[in-house]
Amino acid sequence: MNPWLAGALWGLVVVTGAMIVAAWSTWFERKFAGAMQNRPGPTEVGPVGLLQPIADLLKLLQKADIIPRTADPVLFNVAAPLGLILVLATLAVVPWAPGLVPADLDIGVLFALSISSLMVVPVFMAGWGSNNKYALLGGMRAIAQAVSFEVPLLLAALVPIILTGSFRISDIIAAQADGHWFALWPPGPGALAFVLFFLCSLAEANRIPFDIPEAESELVAGITTEYTGMKFGLLYLAEYMHTLVSSIMAAALFLGGWDGPGPDGPHWLLIKSLLLFAGIFWVRWSFLRFRGDQLMNLAWKKGIPLGLAVVMASALWVHFT
Repeated sequence: MNPWLAGALWGLVVVTGAMIVAAWSTWFERKFAGAMQNRPGPTEVGPVGLLQPIADLLKLLQKADIIPRTADPVLFNVAAPLGLILVLATLAVVPWAPGLVPADLDIGVLFALSISSLMVVPVFMAGWGSNNKYALLGGMRAIAQAVSFEVPLLLAALVPIILTGSFRISDIIAAQADGHWFALWPPGPGALAFVLFFLCSLAEANRIPFDIPEAESELVAGITTEYTGMKFGLLYLAEYMHTLVSSIMAAALFLGGWDGPGPDGPHWLLIKSLLLFAGIFWVRWSFLRFRGDQLMNLAWKKGIPLGLAVVMASALWVHFT
């Protein structure tokens, strides 16, 4: 088969699968939160409400597409699809199984983290382009949060790179074969790096308790205040997609990726990613939102020192073993 056609088909499969999972995660989160809060969640549309995401999509498509009179139309319109495109681009370097990698780059980790960090651009575009003080404050908070948590996130991601000696994600997964997952080994630095990476990923995705850019008690709806219809839906979907991609990256870097009991395969990466994804919902519905000063203290006074410590410990481990 023509390599361009094979690449296009593979990309279509990955993107479609990821978007389906992200869409139906809205149903799962409602059911999950309902169980925690003694509420039923979606029940009316389809069996146990399983068709609720389709009903939400149809509702959003019927909403009027309103652009505020004083908004910047270019920034306002481009922000929503750009956010989703950037998230989906990260999936290009995810290895699903041995030999099953859309783009097995030598700098795969660097590419994924670089693209992920660009998510702040469409977020601020939405805030600035809306010409709304609530949206603008949300965008400014998003930049402060992204700059702060990007540093400990990169430090945590350096641990599997140091232990493996490679930026290639497939090499990092291969080094964790037979259960030698970096979240468990070496004891101490690996586990701390995994927790730090996971928490910083939540902060980058603006998920509770790190969602001060969208704090409804202070900023109405943050950057989405002026968005209606499918543009709002795309911003909402991009947030879920970012969370899913963060779970996939954490599973690949620290939990062995495709490695598992029995034959290796993409099912192990998918199971681990979905378990982490569900864990994010558990965190969201269990903890209160941090204040802005608490969030900055967590990043600069705790996250960065911890990140430097685990990087140093990993380097010492490689040197003396």
